[in-house]
Amino acid sequence: MKLKITRADVWTATIEDRAGGAADKLEPLAKAGANFEFVFARRTPEQPGMGILVVYPVKGAKVSKAATEAGFAKPDNIHMVRIEGTDQPGTTAKITGALASGGINFRALSATAVGRKFVSYLALDTAADAVTAVSVLRKLT
Repeated sequence: MKLKITRADVWTATIEDRAGGAADKLEPLAKAGANFEFVFARRTPEQPGMGILVVYPVKGAKVSKAATEAGFAKPDNIHMVRIEGTDQPGTTAKITGALASGGINFRALSATAVGRKFVSYLALDTAADAVTAVSVLRKLT
């Protein structure tokens, strides 16, 4: 199984849990030219009425400035690994199995396939966990 495994520097922002909460945060970045590959939003049960918005990548000075002004920042507690490869049955099971064998407890996993390719994002709690995950996953290739 051939995989392309890289670190992904995500940015996050707190959003209001209401219609338009995410749109309000994304609009200034779009106007600045942002072109995201990954966007994830969810409510935060620990903060009723609020949510979190995660985006990747934030590239360029203009987009970075717009992101900062909109309340986005690079989080200290979310470390992403991006995994890309040819879509095949059982790939995600192999990835999660390898992580389990490596003693890695991830905080979130997102995977999608389009055509013959898949892209997966693995969120980890620490930079050290991300480094270990990359090392473990590179052994699958």
